[in-house]
Amino acid sequence: MRAAILAFLLLLAPPLAAAELKLATWNLAWLTLRPAEDPELPRDLTRRRPEDFALLAAYARRLDADVVALQEVDGPEAAARIFAPRTYEFHFTQERDIQRTGFAVRRGLPVTRNPDLEALDLHPRARRSLRRGADITVESPGGRLRLLSVHLDAGCREGPIQAQPDRNCGKLARQAAVLADWIAARRREGTGFAILGDFNRHMRDPQDEMLQMLAAAAPLSRATEGLSNPCWSDARGGRAFIDHILLGGPARNWWQRDSLRVMVYAERGRAWRERLSDHCPVSIRLRLP
Repeated sequence: MRAAILAFLLLLAPPLAAAELKLATWNLAWLTLRPAEDPELPRDLTRRRPEDFALLAAYARRLDADVVALQEVDGPEAAARIFAPRTYEFHFTQERDIQRTGFAVRRGLPVTRNPDLEALDLHPRARRSLRRGADITVESPGGRLRLLSVHLDAGCREGPIQAQPDRNCGKLARQAAVLADWIAARRREGTGFAILGDFNRHMRDPQDEMLQMLAAAAPLSRATEGLSNPCWSDARGGRAFIDHILLGGPARNWWQRDSLRVMVYAERGRAWRERLSDHCPVSIRLRLP
């Protein structure tokens, strides 16, 4: 009799809520604590004031993401000025470059730090080398998610990428090949994954050559597809995205399709763009089974 009653109560109980994760990507534009006279910094770099750090920290609290892929951040100490260390832990690439990629992950989420994707840095010995990819695995009650934070070579936002191997487009093609290998490995594993960051590429057209190279390794969903970026928009409207979130494997089905958000800054004008960042946080939500 007791077993029958228990079974009846279980039928009446609501299903367990799916695990939801908010993922974001944010290029913080030369976020560093190094002194102004550091020779590694550009001479014309606008130095952030204490109130600028405080304002960015307020935006980070408002963003309230579970995982934030970061670009152009000079390591955990600089990140801790924006993201509260009591709330987030930090994972950055193992290199000395100022413009590093990394992650801020909400404490309590189990994280495995994977080896850096070093092959993305095509010139590791250069004074200002290209950036490695930061690679982590996040475990949640609903599943495992492999995440890669990237900041790719600039100077080839449109057009063919393999026709000029010694120029920016050729470098981007080589980086795309590295990413395609990483994607193919995730496909073999059957793991849900996302690549987040500053691709320095519009990829507006599904037939874009770089996007096609990546999609050949595994089917992908691009959260920014068909949308314009309102970050620092003017009377002419939004711009094409270069900050993207690509999803593959089971993560394509976890993505809540109407969840893309861009957090625009209330401050306007070129001076604020230099004091905050020329990029805005871009976020989506995943509902894991």
